[in-house]
Amino acid sequence: MYSGTDAATGPFRWVQTVNDTVFSVFVAPNLTNASTKLITITIPAGVGIGGNITSFTLTSGAVIAYRA
Repeated sequence: MYSGTDAATGPFRWVQTVNDTVFSVFVAPNLTNASTKLITITIPAGVGIGGNITSFTLTSGAVIAYRA
């Protein structure tokens, strides 16, 4: 589990938010505009994001990341 201001390098296939979460970096080449659309917004607890996730950095919150 990653929390606080943790940074992680994948590859991951799924990221599940445990608490309300804000990303400062989210890189997923197969998700259109993920690097700009999924940052600086609050993603509610319980939301899952699937894809080819190569890295992310949290601003706040907690996530579980599943390796590819």
